[in-house]
Amino acid sequence: MPKLKISYNAPVVLTFAIVATLVHGLSHMLGDWWKFWFAAWPEFHGIRSYVGLVSHILGHGNWDHLLGNFMTILLVGPILEERHGSRELAIMIFITALITGLINVAFFNNFLLGASGIVFMMILLASVANVRRGEIPLSFIAVTILFCGREVIAMFGSADGISHSAHLIGGAAGAAFGFLTAKAHPETAGKALPAGKAVVIAGPSPAPRNRPPV
Repeated sequence: MPKLKISYNAPVVLTFAIVATLVHGLSHMLGDWWKFWFAAWPEFHGIRSYVGLVSHILGHGNWDHLLGNFMTILLVGPILEERHGSRELAIMIFITALITGLINVAFFNNFLLGASGIVFMMILLASVANVRRGEIPLSFIAVTILFCGREVIAMFGSADGISHSAHLIGGAAGAAFGFLTAKAHPETAGKALPAGKAVVIAGPSPAPRNRPPV
């Protein structure tokens, strides 16, 4: 029987989870000055507010907050990382965090922390995993209505201490990434080109063939 070994199969997602856990663990020992390095600020005020534009996805209010987010990230993230690649997923996470932080500075007056926006980005990105150009999957519509519709309704409800806007921003980013990375429909491959169109193929020219005499 072959020996089994543990593989670090999703380096971006696993490193993200480990670092967030360490950040939250240290916050109990180091206090508020440490927490503010991992929060999106409502205004630019010192180096921490600029770092927090991205680092806020590593900070969490409590263990339930962290575990709730990373249960989904650890479930969906490795599948997305295998599909899109580690570098591409890391870029998606970075862009989503940066956009969320900038919007928080521009339009809101509260501190923001947590990876909830990344959770919604991954959920919407996963819902368009098999999207092809020119098509909108019904599963994507269903997920959008269920998840984003609930967040829109919650935004106008009673204050619950949850940044529903960050969820919506993350969901919008995930949908955008999904459609931007969509592949062409396989049925379009090999179709005849319209009249007057030519294809240029890079590479060495084929050897000329002798024509038969006319």
